Amino acid sequence: MITAKVFDTLPKEAELIRKTVFMDEQGFKDEFDDIDQKAFHIVLFSDSEPAATCRVFAGETADSYLLGRLAVMKQFRGQSLGAKAVAEAEKLAASKGGKSIILHAQCRVSDFYEKQGYSRFGEIDYDEGCEHIWMKKEL
Repeated sequence: MITAKVFDTLPKEAELIRKTVFMDEQGFKDEFDDIDQKAFHIVLFSDSEPAATCRVFAGETADSYLLGRLAVMKQFRGQSLGAKAVAEAEKLAASKGGKSIILHAQCRVSDFYEKQGYSRFGEIDYDEGCEHIWMKKEL
C-alpha cells in the first residue's frame, strides 16, 4: 500500500532516497542546499518503506511553486510512484494557493514530465554537467 506524507523539514527518509538516487547512482555532489530549509518534503511509502520523494517550495510570485528533487528508489521504479509524487506536489501547491508549478528537469526525463502535463520553456542548461530544461504546468 502506498501512502504519502508531507513534512515541513527534511525528513531522514527523503534524505536517504535523494542520497541514494542522486549522489550514489547519478554522481551528483551538491544534493542538499538551503532550499531544503524552506521546502515542504513529500515522501511516498510502500507499506512503511521509503519509496519516493520530492520537494515543493514557493516561487518568486505568490501563486507559483517549484517542484524539485523528485526521486524514486530503484526497487520501486515502474510502479508510477514518480507520477504519484508529482500529483501530491501539485495538490500541495494548489492547497497553498499555487496556480502554476515550475521545475528544472533532467533532459533525459523531460518526457516523463510532459506526460504529467508539463511544457518545456527556455534553453537547455547544465547542473553539475547534466543537461536540464525548465518546465511548467498551470494548475
